[in-house]
Amino acid sequence: MRKKILPSALAAAVLAGAVPQIIVPQFANANGMNPLIADGFDTGRGYKPGQILFANDARFAESYYSEPLTNYLVGWKDPNDIEARLQYLAPTVDVGTSRRFEWKAAVNAEEFLSEIVDDQRAIGSDFKTVQYTGTDVVDKTFNKGLTYIADLDGVVGTNWQNAKVAKLMRRLFRNEYRRAVAAVSAGATNQAYTWDTTAGKNPDQDLRTDLITSTTASGIRPNRILYGDTAFNKRLLSYEAQVNATAYAGVANLSLEQLAARLMVDSVQISKERYQSAAAAKSEILSNLIFGFYAQDGVDVEDPSHVKRFVSSFASEQGGGRVRVYVQQISSKLVAITVEHYSKVVVTFSGGLRKWTIS
Repeated sequence: MRKKILPSALAAAVLAGAVPQIIVPQFANANGMNPLIADGFDTGRGYKPGQILFANDARFAESYYSEPLTNYLVGWKDPNDIEARLQYLAPTVDVGTSRRFEWKAAVNAEEFLSEIVDDQRAIGSDFKTVQYTGTDVVDKTFNKGLTYIADLDGVVGTNWQNAKVAKLMRRLFRNEYRRAVAAVSAGATNQAYTWDTTAGKNPDQDLRTDLITSTTASGIRPNRILYGDTAFNKRLLSYEAQVNATAYAGVANLSLEQLAARLMVDSVQISKERYQSAAAAKSEILSNLIFGFYAQDGVDVEDPSHVKRFVSSFASEQGGGRVRVYVQQISSKLVAITVEHYSKVVVTFSGGLRKWTIS
């Protein structure tokens, strides 16, 4: 039975040798939109042009597989590049063609054990033997996909299918990014700050102080900072209102590279992504939150990145790659286009993972 550990106990649990299990909260898009999402399951009937539905297994038949559209997606790049933001927060780990995989949950305290004489060998004796333990967590990727229903009387040009699969892929990446944000938000230790126009505010120092606390908790300093759009704006407003040496130094006007150097991390990014949260409203995905975490590109199942996105590839006889596209004519005028992939976002290590809530 999986247990949920409160953020305040995460560091202590890790240092004690426990491996916290993070329960990722579920999220759902709002009702009342077109295309409909709340009742958007592919039931095999009652289709309406323009709908985007949760994919039905029946759509994944080999006879409907489209190699040209699959190859198009392999080379396709989202103009808004939400995939890059997802990769920044949750680097991709390819686990091959199998859905099942293992990842290593190390005992963090063992990495930092130290005695000033434990590596000295006495004459006639052997070196001291040390043992590193850890837990192999068996997991699996989930099959995810969406189906778009197109009316042939409403399409234009010969390459109309490319635009539809690109739309589905953007939707899938946005869903994945929201999952990663939800996972980090649930697993991180939260610290609240008020960044306003009150005299004496120093937002960057707030983060630097807490980064030291984070490093002491885990032994590994977060190397990436991801600001929500609102959170970064509050940082600017706070500095622009100050009348002190820090403000006069132009801290509010630093580039992201300069800000990263000031915070002593590798890089800083601002999340500007939105999602449709109501029929006539959009919301920020990250908003007034800031994440401090450790991550590297090109990760594997054992490196100490806080969060990873495990993905399965399709076998070579299935076309290879990480996505597949299917096209099925379901009536004389309606065509179902389905995009599928396998993935799972996991917080593999929560020690030192930071969330700052800004008001």
